[in-house]
Amino acid sequence: MRIVRLTLGAILFIGGIVLTLLPGSILLVVGGLMLLSYDWPRARSWLKYSQKTMATGARKVDRFLLMRRLR
Repeated sequence: MRIVRLTLGAILFIGGIVLTLLPGSILLVVGGLMLLSYDWPRARSWLKYSQKTMATGARKVDRFLLMRRLR
């Protein structure tokens, strides 16, 4: 089961990186990191960093859209 999880996590992570460079979704990267984080502690720190970065970006976009709407 561990090999399947690592293989699928790596495929999702690499596929997400490719789709991020092309028009695509970053959710594949997060899903791949989530699967990899079960067996690889370094992936857990990358997952936490990406979640924190995405939350910060979402707050900035929300603030920008709110200020734009108030004008």
